[in-house]
Amino acid sequence: MPRLADFLGHWHLTRTIADALGPDGELIGTAQFSSISGGLDYAEDGWLRMGSLPAVKATRRYIWRADGAAIDVSFHDGRAFHRFDPVAGQPEAHHECPPDLYHVTYDFGSWPYWVAKWHVVGPRKDYRMVSRYSLACDRAA
Repeated sequence: MPRLADFLGHWHLTRTIADALGPDGELIGTAQFSSISGGLDYAEDGWLRMGSLPAVKATRRYIWRADGAAIDVSFHDGRAFHRFDPVAGQPEAHHECPPDLYHVTYDFGSWPYWVAKWHVVGPRKDYRMVSRYSLACDRAA
């Protein structure tokens, strides 16, 4: 199972979004894990298409830090997001953003291919999002 340093580099990213309340979506892009003091900077960049709407540029940034075997993920502004243990049999985490609840499970069973599955529910949200990561040939790019 991976440790924090194993994520370093360039990844291909595909994401599907199944939204019970709106159009489904798909994102195609990349994720770059870069070294920063005390952890990794996660920068995601891609094109998101929701239903029949034109694709739009989409980006996300997070900070990943090791805490023993666990990985703490925070928003880029430092607010806590979630924590997971990559060596657990079924790594998972929750994030409460009242009134919404975010639940993620990670699958590292085919490393270096890995998957993050999110289920998000709230008064105006009900979607499942599956992000698939595969190691890019130019990993250090």
